[in-house]
Amino acid sequence: MAGLHTSLRGSSSSSSQSFSSKLLLLLTLLPLTLAAFAFVLQWRGGVTDPATRWSPEARNFPGMDSSPPTTIGHSSSSDCVLLSRGSSPSFPYYRDWKFDVGSDLKPKICITTSTSAGLEQILPWMFYHKVIGVSTFFLFVEGKAASPNVSKVLESIPGVKVIYRTKELEEQQAKSRIWNETWLSSFFYKPCNYELFVKQSLNMEMAIVMARNDGVDWILHLDTDELMHPAGASEYSLRQLLHDVPGNVDMVIFPNYESSIERDDIKEPFSQVSMFKKNYDHLPKDTYFGMYKESTRGNPNYFLTYGNGKSAARIQDHLRPNGAHRWHNYMKTPNEIKLEEAAVLHYTYTKFSDLTSRRDRCGCKPTKEDVKRCFMLEFDRAAFIIASTATEEEMLNWYREHIVWTDKALNMKLLRKGILTRIYAPMVIVQGLRESGVFSSVIASAPAMSKDKFLSSIGSTNSSRAVASESLPSRKFGRSKESKATARRTLEIADTVTHVAAAVPPLSPPGMDDERLVIEA
Repeated sequence: MAGLHTSLRGSSSSSSQSFSSKLLLLLTLLPLTLAAFAFVLQWRGGVTDPATRWSPEARNFPGMDSSPPTTIGHSSSSDCVLLSRGSSPSFPYYRDWKFDVGSDLKPKICITTSTSAGLEQILPWMFYHKVIGVSTFFLFVEGKAASPNVSKVLESIPGVKVIYRTKELEEQQAKSRIWNETWLSSFFYKPCNYELFVKQSLNMEMAIVMARNDGVDWILHLDTDELMHPAGASEYSLRQLLHDVPGNVDMVIFPNYESSIERDDIKEPFSQVSMFKKNYDHLPKDTYFGMYKESTRGNPNYFLTYGNGKSAARIQDHLRPNGAHRWHNYMKTPNEIKLEEAAVLHYTYTKFSDLTSRRDRCGCKPTKEDVKRCFMLEFDRAAFIIASTATEEEMLNWYREHIVWTDKALNMKLLRKGILTRIYAPMVIVQGLRESGVFSSVIASAPAMSKDKFLSSIGSTNSSRAVASESLPSRKFGRSKESKATARRTLEIADTVTHVAAAVPPLSPPGMDDERLVIEA
């Protein structure tokens, strides 16, 4: 009996082990089988990706087609090279590249700009701002921006109005009331940056009228090397930021941060620059002045260029520009606030080619005296002289010494002190747009131009767009002595009737000479 009991117990133990082994094998094979089954179904198109169920329209997103991108023979290769990289859908929740947002979204925001840039700069700039809530753009274009290959793309984008610098436009702006007022008069009939400043103000005046007609709530003036950074809002949204502004506020001032590049071979500033120098208004005074010398690195000022920010204005009666950086009102002093976290990111001199491009846009002599009548800021003057007189190697050495932040120990010190800061949101958004195929889709979707229309547009461009400064002896360029005298007489009369705030030019941040005045104030 004992032997039989032992035999039965051994048989039971062996059966138990066999059952356990089979159960373990089943548990191992079951998930693998299910995973393989799901893969086969999805590969054959039998399973719908849950991410696509939010939209009733089962459409492919830009850059996700299996077929290669369409090649557009009339597109500028220089514009497309930087805009068509990558195809992975990093931003799969975009309905399509048009960003044709509904008119019911409030507040409705527009940006106006005066630009001669190409698509490689304008498209990332524009669609970044579309992502953060801007729906309307008024583009006053000249030069490359007014060329047929660029302008036809811009005109095809919903929410974008392109205004060319034609004879008709200059004739209309020559009749502006601005010429009969004193607030901008100190900038009249001067070359280069002063001429641009007047042109921007005249364009802003027209943009106010267009914004009102389009039912816009807020208007901003930005250059295409500036991005809004809506920090401090409940979400990364300029619309949310302005929605939270009290109803009695007329103007919101955004202090600017300045790009601090760490290499000299930047090609795509919005995607490659993450370090910025903070504005004086966002720093403790003792930190700002205590680190001033190390922050300037031998340059004339704390910032290379301007330091007085940009502003957004609520569309209302009697609104007018007050130079490129501010808005004003003919009937009252605007109630303004300055935000403590949000800023304008200014990508200035981020590419080595920026030195020569600025030089080529101005015909002033490269002397210390002559550049004063052409440029408002000291660094722009110094950069113009270097670009006009130095060799390529000397220019590159000067660029590295004055603009590129190569001292990692100093960078870390200023980052810890809060002078420098890292901002990655624009990089992520712009790179995501690029990889999603948004920019290449815009270019590919632009209507093709017939040969006759193309030749006609070339003739139009040559006669009235690209050489606008030669097309009309308008008051702005000061070629008529009679118009100058008339303007002076009118200005004298106007000045005796009323006093209005003078235009706010680009201003440098406070220097060491201003420390005592700031402390006393």
